[in-house]
Amino acid sequence: MSHGSHPRHDLSPLLNAPVRLSVVAALAPVDRAEFGFVRDLVEVTDSALSKQVAALEEAGLVSVDKGRVGRRPRTWLSLTKEGRAAYRKHLAALRAIADGLAPASVPATPLPATPAPQDADC
Repeated sequence: MSHGSHPRHDLSPLLNAPVRLSVVAALAPVDRAEFGFVRDLVEVTDSALSKQVAALEEAGLVSVDKGRVGRRPRTWLSLTKEGRAAYRKHLAALRAIADGLAPASVPATPLPATPAPQDADC
C-alpha cells in the first residue's frame, strides 16, 4: 500500500492516545517539567503517567531525568528534539484535517449552507 497524500498519514500513531498527546502538549512549552506537575495537569494517576511516559521514552520522544531536591527524589520530563518535531508534525496534520485540506488530486466539494435553527418561542 502506498503512502497517500491525505494529512492523516502524518499523524503519529503514538500521539493518537489522548494521555500521550496530553503529556507531550504539556511538555511542549517548557524545557522540562516535574513528574507530579504533569500528572496533575493531565489528571492521571502516577502509574498511568508512568506507563505512558515509558512508551514515549522508548520511542525517543521524551527524556526522563531523575534527581533529588534536598532529600526528596524528583523525576523531570522533557521533550527530545525528535519529540518536538513529532508533536509539530502531528499538530500540523490535525490542523490540516480539521481545516478540510483534501489531497490535491481530489477536488473538495463544499457542504451546502445549513439554515440557522429558529427559536421555538418566536
